[in-house]
Amino acid sequence: MAKDYYALLGIKRDASDKDIRQAYRRMARQHHPDVNRGDPLASDRFKEINEAYQVISDPETRRKYDRYGENWKFADRMAKDETAFRRGPSAGTSTRGRRSLFEDLSDVGGAAPSDLGDVLGDFFSRRGAPRSQAMEHPVEVSLEEAYLGTARVVTLTNPDGSTRRLEVKVSPGVDTGSKVRVALDGRRGSELYLNMTVQPHPTFQRKGNDLSTEVTVPLYDALLGGQVQVPTLKGRVLLTIPPETQNGRVFRLAGQGMPVLGQPDGKGDLLVTVKVDLPQGLTVDEADLVRRLKALRP
Repeated sequence: MAKDYYALLGIKRDASDKDIRQAYRRMARQHHPDVNRGDPLASDRFKEINEAYQVISDPETRRKYDRYGENWKFADRMAKDETAFRRGPSAGTSTRGRRSLFEDLSDVGGAAPSDLGDVLGDFFSRRGAPRSQAMEHPVEVSLEEAYLGTARVVTLTNPDGSTRRLEVKVSPGVDTGSKVRVALDGRRGSELYLNMTVQPHPTFQRKGNDLSTEVTVPLYDALLGGQVQVPTLKGRVLLTIPPETQNGRVFRLAGQGMPVLGQPDGKGDLLVTVKVDLPQGLTVDEADLVRRLKALRP
């Protein structure tokens, strides 16, 4: 059964980027395996939520998913075939070339050309994804593992049907879409490519080698200046808040982002957005002080 990524996150199809982030954080906390240790299905639900967020949070993949549904990974190929169909046969091409497309489509029910997007989606789902010449294996890692580097044990199936287990190293700095090449048996053309997926993180958002996060600052420190602790992937650091810092101000912490893949000494930055925390439950004296401050301001 096809997955509805919007339903998995509990949001509407016209949800904003902010709604998507908030929904993911809520669902990730609710369904994290560490919180549901007695539920054997918790890990699978958590992976589905991560998968949904990966697709819906990116404008490009979201556009493809909205058009092609579960076949969004083949969107470029499907769009190319749609364009070729609408243009018709080019000069020197017989009408037989165009009819062959209808013959292919007849295998999936002979739908009308107006439903070409749905038809091509079914067409690809029945015939499978385009095959790669190289041996590939999907690997998921956490953001922390992508930061530090890690290792995975993968199981490969040999041509004779036997299997073997291989430990592979994942370098720091990998991102979703990265392909890690592993040479097998030392023979040219005998390679394994690890297709990397980095799971979304509840605290940090990643864009390239940079990370972003939010930090709550008390009103008094925002007005008068102070220091707040900021989480990073290698521990907490102190951020100095200058006086009269406005809500939403962004501070850039150089070198506190992700490692640059293939460059161990290179690091991205961490962008920290200030969220000023307004006090609640004011006492009579506190409220009087605020009124006095208001009266002093022009």
